[in-house]
Amino acid sequence: MSHSAAPGRRKLPLHWKMAIGFGAGLAAGLVAYLTSADAAWVDAFTRYVTTPFSSIFLNLIFMLIVPLLFSALVAGIAEMGDVRALGRIGWRTLAYTVVLSALAVLIGLLMVNWLQPGAGVDRALADSLIAQNTERTQQIVSSVDETPRGMDMLLSIVPDNVISAASDNASILALMFFAVMFGVGLVLSDPQKTASLKRVIDGVFEVSMTLINLVIRLAPYAVFCFMFNLAAVFGFELLLRLGAYVGVVVGALALHMFVSYSVALRLAGYSPLAFFRGIQEAAVMAFSTASSNATLPTALRVAEDNLRLPTKVSRFVLTVGATANQNGTALFEGVTVLFLAQFFGVDLTLGQQLMVMLVCILGGIGTAGVPSGSLPVVALICAMVGVNPIGIGLILGVNHFLDMCRTTLNVTGDLALAAIVARGEVREDGQAAAPEPGAG
Repeated sequence: MSHSAAPGRRKLPLHWKMAIGFGAGLAAGLVAYLTSADAAWVDAFTRYVTTPFSSIFLNLIFMLIVPLLFSALVAGIAEMGDVRALGRIGWRTLAYTVVLSALAVLIGLLMVNWLQPGAGVDRALADSLIAQNTERTQQIVSSVDETPRGMDMLLSIVPDNVISAASDNASILALMFFAVMFGVGLVLSDPQKTASLKRVIDGVFEVSMTLINLVIRLAPYAVFCFMFNLAAVFGFELLLRLGAYVGVVVGALALHMFVSYSVALRLAGYSPLAFFRGIQEAAVMAFSTASSNATLPTALRVAEDNLRLPTKVSRFVLTVGATANQNGTALFEGVTVLFLAQFFGVDLTLGQQLMVMLVCILGGIGTAGVPSGSLPVVALICAMVGVNPIGIGLILGVNHFLDMCRTTLNVTGDLALAAIVARGEVREDGQAAAPEPGAG
């Protein structure tokens, strides 16, 4: 008598594998920091194993970001079918981005004014940290002179050489502008003559996603490496010694993430609980990599598979949002500038704080979605309001952890924005965007 084969073992979801890698890396790193902080094997392991592996993982994703970003944005615009739909979705995206970014910065400024984290920093500790990080701080401050401002910043969005823009993370907005223009041209052109080109662009998107999905299989191991490096090298000692500043930043980020977004999602007809359950994988990836651009492929898949958003909306909003909707970055910049002002005893007027708020909103739109991309903007704003930018050396030791936190908010904000903008839009299968996204 034959027996039916036992059902195959259910595979563990990727976000659970990433969570296991996250916990294991953090635990192993803390054990190494507490027991063998200065041991040769820890230095060798981070130098020759975890750091190279995590760098290769990020490089593999960044290698595919340009074709993915270009094809996703062009295909998303082409799927809208007409320029009026692009205008409707584009203006809604811009409006919600400005409102949510302004709310994020406002929350940060209110908390930093209320709790005054910069006033109680130990001066000896501060002088030591600034001295240790002098070289890195000077590199950041000197890069401010190379950052376009005012009219130059506006002009830099329109590239004179799209190939050059594609090769430079700092010029990603210029590449996005070209992709939007290309998509508009595709919509306005004779569909019979552009049908084959559209199929090619769709093919580029599919190939990019296929390759990235192969790379993402390495994510749990990369997450382990990221967390091991963070814990083994830095531990939590510095986080505790700068606890007031770290607490204000993390608290403001959490407030905006779980309160502001929940209210916005509820008003748009979505279940906040189901939304946060559905984006777990993207949130873990964002926290681990500290890069909105590196998380973009995962966010695209989560939006379409878990949140069931129309692809024409998710591809447009998420690719634009990876650079232009960085609420966490804007909040961090505002809190850090006021923290350093408090530390140096610079009393900023209400008008100066409003200027900081405005520049932070613009900075959140223009900052490259790569690790530590916001530090030159912080230095620029400090110089504008009379705060010594050298104070950035005070927070460099905790910046990577805070970068991971604010990137999580950035990616969550992109997905929330896509869900809100998608309200009332129809999916490609003819159904309305799911009002209550499932966990997938």
